Amino acid sequence: MLDELSADDAGFVLELLNTPGFLRFIGDRGVRDHTGAEAYIANGPLASYARHGFGLWRVRLAATGEAIGICGLLKRDSLPDPDIGYAYLPRHEGRGYAREAARACLAHGLVTRALPRVLAIVNHDNERSIRLLEGLGMRHERTLDPEPDVPRTELYAISREDHESL
Repeated sequence: MLDELSADDAGFVLELLNTPGFLRFIGDRGVRDHTGAEAYIANGPLASYARHGFGLWRVRLAATGEAIGICGLLKRDSLPDPDIGYAYLPRHEGRGYAREAARACLAHGLVTRALPRVLAIVNHDNERSIRLLEGLGMRHERTLDPEPDVPRTELYAISREDHESL
């Protein structure tokens, strides 16, 4: 299940943003306590919902309601189109939840919101995410211009037309 994050998710967000995978593949957001997690939610997902009508959503297990990750669409100033992002608690990785939630987020962006295309950025060595993106029908477009102290980043994309033909 996907739904909006709220300040009540601060504990979950604090845990997620400090997992080894998040730190390695997404980056250190400097969230070290409950107050920092509340600020991250307010200035990130909540602000995005208000500004764009989309953002990172909480992914929950339908059977229990347990929060297991985040998935959604982001609008970065550095990219021309919204991009999909996701992260999961390690104990819930490898079970197909990322694929299921990402498919729903792409459909929301490309069909419901009629976005012309959705992008994804991924570290060149994040093989699991690259397989997921390609499994969703996204295609590699190019390597982004390198930044100092940042791993090589690849740009993937899918258009509304390509998504509809899947």
